[in-house]
Amino acid sequence: MLNLKKIKEAQKRIEGVVVNTPLAYAPYLSEVSGAEIYLKKENLQVTGAFKIRGAYNKIATLSDAERACGVVAASAGNHAQGVALSASKFATKAVIVMPESTPLTKVNGVKHFGAEVILHGANYDEAYAYAIEYGAKNSLTFVHPFEDEEVIAGQGTVALEILQKCQELDAIVVPIGGGGLIAGMSEAIKAINPDIEVIGVSASGAPAFKNSYELKQAVDTTSVRTIADGIAVRDTSDVTLQYALKNVDKIVSVDDEEIASAILYLLEKQKLVVEGAGSVGVAALLHNKLSDIKGKKIALVLSGGNMDVTLLSVIIEKGLLKSHRKMKVTVTLVDKPGSLMRFTEILQELNANIVHISYDRTSISLDYGDANVTVHMETKGREHQEMIKEALKKDGYLREY
Repeated sequence: MLNLKKIKEAQKRIEGVVVNTPLAYAPYLSEVSGAEIYLKKENLQVTGAFKIRGAYNKIATLSDAERACGVVAASAGNHAQGVALSASKFATKAVIVMPESTPLTKVNGVKHFGAEVILHGANYDEAYAYAIEYGAKNSLTFVHPFEDEEVIAGQGTVALEILQKCQELDAIVVPIGGGGLIAGMSEAIKAINPDIEVIGVSASGAPAFKNSYELKQAVDTTSVRTIADGIAVRDTSDVTLQYALKNVDKIVSVDDEEIASAILYLLEKQKLVVEGAGSVGVAALLHNKLSDIKGKKIALVLSGGNMDVTLLSVIIEKGLLKSHRKMKVTVTLVDKPGSLMRFTEILQELNANIVHISYDRTSISLDYGDANVTVHMETKGREHQEMIKEALKKDGYLREY
């Protein structure tokens, strides 16, 4: 049974392998929120995410015979690297089953730590099923990403580090995917100081855990869709759910635009690269999902920083749109000389900087037809965007926003 003693034992095992990551005061977030905000920077972990904690603790608790046979895991991301590196520390064979669509950079990242990679299945669930089957046939121990008490105990060490550095906290905010991190952390937090509020944050595109928490029973979803791939978990674990029902005070959710704006905020204001899953706590803070926090002392866990760079430009674009620093409008013009010039003059007068424009003629006749014009522009906040929309409406231009 998981308890504080087990989590403290895990902390001793991982010492010297896992980085005791910084817990740093965040002045900008504190200013905008009216609270005293601290960031637990697991994005600076040796593998770029907290997952190595649970993976290492699990492998460390295996028998010599089990380690001699090797381990297997299914993952397309942080858990894969955590298992691979942990196994290498014990000179243990590691096989990682990853979906066939896994980006090459992630495959190479796992191979870098000496693990064997098998690409199988169209998604995580198919890779997971194959990993279970492969492990049984080859006498390999399966290392589950969250439904395992030794793994959960390892993840709980994040809470010990936070409270060893800053004991007088009012709340700790934790990302939720499969629930292993919040299960371990909440067990440690409530054992040390039950007055500390534990708040979970999930992606609205992966609602299974939040729905299960509210219904007080495990329910699954048919699909997930979120840019926060590290917490894009379709099904709910009854094991981690029970710890959440026991220890977690509330769970909130954030959508992809809110996550993207948090990623951008952390890049600009904190100079930190944090993946979608690791940014959800900041997203909840920035978009007022954490109620009654004025004057309180709060720690947010940045659970990982393994950002897929191919998605970074898309995420930044979403963040700029959400923060009202970019906007797109579509207008219909009379297709004749001077129409486009007059339209752009209006934008110039409003100090809106055009970054992309497309002009599509919708009809051609002896007389002048129409043209659809779509403009992407840089703007200076919500009020500036409202001024632009009102001006375009006044001139009869605005069709779509």
